[in-house]
Amino acid sequence: MYKLFKRFTDILIAAMGLIVLFPLLVIVAIAIRLESKGPTIFKQYRLGLDGKPFLLYKFRSMVVDAEKSGVYEQKGDPRVTKVGSFIRKTSIDEFPQFINIIKGDMSIIGPRPTLTYHPWPYEDYSQEQKKRFEVRPGVTGWAQVNGRKEVEWNRRIEYDVEYVNNLSLKLDLKILYKTIYKVFTMQDNVNIGETASKKN
Repeated sequence: MYKLFKRFTDILIAAMGLIVLFPLLVIVAIAIRLESKGPTIFKQYRLGLDGKPFLLYKFRSMVVDAEKSGVYEQKGDPRVTKVGSFIRKTSIDEFPQFINIIKGDMSIIGPRPTLTYHPWPYEDYSQEQKKRFEVRPGVTGWAQVNGRKEVEWNRRIEYDVEYVNNLSLKLDLKILYKTIYKVFTMQDNVNIGETASKKN
């Protein structure tokens, strides 16, 4: 029952968010295009519900083809544009994922969608780790409010599985509160190193 309520709430919040934030989204889109060549929206395949790939949308915050130089961002990364640096710190780059939510790819809260190949392919996750794919991935999640990009991947996945096992309105509200706090204080928004180097 809660999953149905969660889905209804996701659609409502995402739709209202796109309407209310439309002027801001237009301004950000224009700023991105004025600063650097390339598309406004960055599209990338991620693993979603049941491990099925979907196309995730974000505002482009790096130069085109930046991912060819590696997955991780470092402080002062020259690949990140000036506009990109701001929208990353404020998490504005995530707003296009409201479209993913309406489409049914994502939820407001859930495990962050991983790359199809990083930290490892879907078939390389253990049966326990695959529990993280039993719910729609989220714009924010339990792992993100417990360290976000500083946490090594095995630990992140443990947080994700913990979230799935304890899915509830109370937990979602707790994550939402912590997310708002982290966004306003701009905490844990830069990858500090090879957090995927260890694997069970």
